[in-house]
Amino acid sequence: MKKIVFLILCFSQLICNAQHAINDKKTLSVSNLFTDHMVLQQKQNTSFWGITTPQKEVTVSASWGKKAKTTADKTGKWTLKLETPKAGGPYNINLSSGSETLLIKDVLVGEVWLASGQSNMEMQLSGWLPNDIILDSEKEIAKSDLPNIRFMKVGLNLASQPIDSIQGNWQVISPKTSGNVSATAYFFAKKLYEELHVPIGIIQSAVGGTPAEAWTSEASLEKFTEFKNPIVQLKENAIIRKDWFNNRKSQPVPATTKEWEDIVFDDYNASMREMDDSDWDLLELPGRIDRLKNDEFDGAIWLRKSFTINDPNADYQLDIASVDDMDAVYVNGKKVGGLAGSGYANAPRKMSIPKTLLTKGANTLAIRIIDTGGPGSVGSMVLSNNKGENIPLDGKWKSRLVAEIADHRFYTYGLHQDFSKRPNLSRYNSNSPTVLYNAMINPLVPFTIKGAIWYQGETNVGRAEQYKTLFPAMIKDWRSKWNYDFPFYFVQLAPNNYGGDQKGKSAALRNAQRLALNTPKTGMAVTLDVGSLTTIHPPNKKAVGDRLAAIALGDEYGKKITITGPLYKKNELAGDTLLVEFDNVGDGLSTPDKEISGFEIAGADKVFLPATAKIQDDKVIVSNAKITKPVYVRYAWTDASGASLFNKNGLPAATFTSEE
Repeated sequence: MKKIVFLILCFSQLICNAQHAINDKKTLSVSNLFTDHMVLQQKQNTSFWGITTPQKEVTVSASWGKKAKTTADKTGKWTLKLETPKAGGPYNINLSSGSETLLIKDVLVGEVWLASGQSNMEMQLSGWLPNDIILDSEKEIAKSDLPNIRFMKVGLNLASQPIDSIQGNWQVISPKTSGNVSATAYFFAKKLYEELHVPIGIIQSAVGGTPAEAWTSEASLEKFTEFKNPIVQLKENAIIRKDWFNNRKSQPVPATTKEWEDIVFDDYNASMREMDDSDWDLLELPGRIDRLKNDEFDGAIWLRKSFTINDPNADYQLDIASVDDMDAVYVNGKKVGGLAGSGYANAPRKMSIPKTLLTKGANTLAIRIIDTGGPGSVGSMVLSNNKGENIPLDGKWKSRLVAEIADHRFYTYGLHQDFSKRPNLSRYNSNSPTVLYNAMINPLVPFTIKGAIWYQGETNVGRAEQYKTLFPAMIKDWRSKWNYDFPFYFVQLAPNNYGGDQKGKSAALRNAQRLALNTPKTGMAVTLDVGSLTTIHPPNKKAVGDRLAAIALGDEYGKKITITGPLYKKNELAGDTLLVEFDNVGDGLSTPDKEISGFEIAGADKVFLPATAKIQDDKVIVSNAKITKPVYVRYAWTDASGASLFNKNGLPAATFTSEE
C-alpha cells in the first residue's frame, strides 16, 4: 500500500513539474522568518530579504501604509528595509516581483527577542516527562490563550559553513501550542506582555547539550587556538561529505514525534521475511551499531535475525534492554512496537507479539534503529513466552545502513548500497565549533530584534577560564553580525550535583558568567535559589523568565524596579575581617536564614576556609579566627551552593570570587 501511495505521489509530482515547465517558473520567495503570524520590531527600519529572478525589482507593501523597493542582484538575492509603526496590528504585507506576488497575513508589530542557549532554554513548557517537569505546567498551558505572543521555533540544524535558510514558522501562543515552546522564553514573553501591553515575538533557537563555541562564528573563534584544528577538520570534511552525498536523495531530519514515526528511506521491504539480505553485513549484538569499516555514522540501520518458534499458540513477549536512540520493531513484516521521538535513548523496550504473526518454525525479527548522534547501540534481547520458554536473540544479526545523517539531513542509501568506496566521514555534532552559529544564528541575521536572552553554560563547566573570554566574544560576535549593540541578558547557572570531569567546577563557570557583565548592555538573572540538585533542568522556569524580563523592563523599558540581586563590588580589610560591598542591594540586604552561609575567605595563600558572615547596613562582614589577615572572599563556591544572601526585594546574590 505504501508503495502505491509513493508511486501516486511521484506521478503527481511529475505532473506538477510538467505544469511548471509550461508556465513561468515562480522564483519570488522570502526567508521562513517572514510568515503568517510573525511579529516585527516596532518603530524600526526592519530588514526583509529573499530570492527572485536576477535583477528583477521587488516591492514590499504593508497595510500600515509603508512601502519599500529594491532590485535583486545577479544571483537573484534581494534585501530591503521597511519602516514599521508603533506596536499594533494585525496587518498584512504584500510582496511582488513582476507578475509574482506573496501575501503575509496576521502580522503584529511589537517587541522581538531572540531566545537561545542549550537545554534549559530549549526545555518546553510541558516539560520532559517523566523526569524533568515544569512547575504548574498543566495549569499554565490551560490558561495560555495569548494571541499577542508569538513564537518562531527554529528547527534543529547543523552546518559546517554559514547557511541562509531555516526550518520553522511563527505560531500564535494558545493552549494548543504553548506546551511546545521554551518555558523560560514563554514566561519572559508573558511578563513583558503583562507590563508593556504590546505584542511580543520570540525567535527560539536553542539546542540541548551544546557549548558556547558551537554558537560562535569562525571569525570570532580565530583568536582561540584550541578551536583551530577542529575548524580546519570541519572544512576539510565538508568537501569530502559533499562529494559522497552529492545527488543522493535526502530529506530533513524530523522535527516532531509524528514525523519520526512516519519517516521512510526506500526501505519498505526490509521487515519482510522473504527479503534477500544475503549481501548484508554481520553484526554482533548486544553492542554498538553505528560503525562502518573504520568510521562511525549517525543514521538509520536495519537489523534482521531469524528465530524458531516451537509453540505458536503461546503468548510471547520481546524484551530489549536498551536502544540508542529510536526503534521500530517488526515480526514477519508486521510492526509490533518501538519508540520514536526524543527522550527514549537507552530506555528498555517491552512488547507483546500477537499470535497471529507467528508461525511454527522459522520467523523473522527486523528492527530499524535510528541513531541521531553519539554512540548508537542495542542492548541484550530475549523473546519469552508464558510457558517459561526463553529464546535468546543475542549473537549475530544481519545489518544494513539505509540512511545517513549529514548536515541535519537524512541521505538515503536503500537496502543494497555498496559501501566499499565510502570515505571516512569524521562526524561533527552539535558540540562542534561554529555549527550552530552557521545553521541557527546566521540565517536570522539581519532580522530586526530588540535583544537576546541566553540560558547556557552547563556544557562549558570545567572550562571556566576559557569561558571568561569565549562568552563575551560570542556576545560581541552576534552584535557585530546584526551591526548594533542589542541588549543581551543571560542566566547564571543554578546549583546541580555535577559529576565526572565537571565535578566541583560549576562555581567557577558561574563566576565567569558574572564577569561577562563587564560587557556593555548585559544583564544576569541569578538562580541559586531555584535550582534542583536532582536534575540539571530546574522546574521553576517562571522565576527564571520573570527575572530575565525584570532586567529588560528596568534596563530597556524604563520601569523603576529592582532588576537583579546583589552583585559583588569590592571588599576592604577591617582589622581581621573583610567588609564586602555589593551593587544592586535594592531596599537592603537580607537573609532568610539565622546565619548567612556560603561565604569563604582566604589569606594571600588563597587557601579558602568557611567564614562567619553577618549583615551590617548594606555590607557583609566576613571573618575566620584562623585567618588574621584575610585578602580574598568568595560566595556560593560549590556545585550545590544555594542562596543565603538576598536583597529585600527577594532577589539572590550571585556567585563570585574576589580573586579577579
